[in-house]
Amino acid sequence: MKHAIALYACAVMVLLGGCGGTQTAQPRTTVKPEPITHEQNPGDTSASETPQRKPDESDGTDKPANSLDGVTIALDPGHNGGNASHLSRINKKVPDGRGGKKACNTTGTATDGGFPEHEFNWNVGTKVRDELGKRGARVIMSRDSNDGVGPCVDERGKFADEADFLVSIHANGSTDSSIRGFGVILAPGEKVEESTKLAEAIVRGFKDHNFPIKRAGYGKDGMVERTDLAGLNHASVPAVIVECGEMRNPEEAERMQKDPDAYARALVDGIDTFASYATMGL
Repeated sequence: MKHAIALYACAVMVLLGGCGGTQTAQPRTTVKPEPITHEQNPGDTSASETPQRKPDESDGTDKPANSLDGVTIALDPGHNGGNASHLSRINKKVPDGRGGKKACNTTGTATDGGFPEHEFNWNVGTKVRDELGKRGARVIMSRDSNDGVGPCVDERGKFADEADFLVSIHANGSTDSSIRGFGVILAPGEKVEESTKLAEAIVRGFKDHNFPIKRAGYGKDGMVERTDLAGLNHASVPAVIVECGEMRNPEEAERMQKDPDAYARALVDGIDTFASYATMGL
């Protein structure tokens, strides 16, 4: 499966808008780290137009039950429920994967009403896990509950070594409540081409479910490369962080709390698109 991932780029480009000759993804410049609005330790966060389906049109049941047989997927629901009560542990410095150090983890952000990011990440992550499992995938998780501490950001990348790719699930907490939308983060390096294809597939999944792209910091394609996120830096497989939305935006905050299934469907569709073409070895 891992070998097949490196060979499928053209097929994914056909799905996303066309593949001809030596066409490649749009050039992307690695940006300097922008401030992250997660609480405690900032920095540890964590094509053509396509027809838009209505948000609830796809319930994730139209794929064959065995569509992901043989695929191992690593899911990382960001942060953890016990982090806030163990600040000394999560503030411990660990390698950042670029020669420096950073905090083990953070508490994450929350809505203005107090709904925590770690709970949103867990709610969505477990739903994604269950649906991918129904489709035949083997899914490994960075944590097995929502009341623990950590794991540290370096381990959140390394645990995916045995998987075919890694998706880390987060939400943002910009102080400006008018900001809304999702974005996908990847890191430059050996796996950047495959990670870009994974990011493109997830962007497609979110757009197909009518989620808006967060333009600030991500641009029109909904993606950005960054070097400051240890989980991505430590990953040996294609990896992305998905900031599913803005928890300080009243509209998105309500949806995150009441309808995690919508985010899970968007993620599953994107993951399935990427994985299905990779397993074909195209």
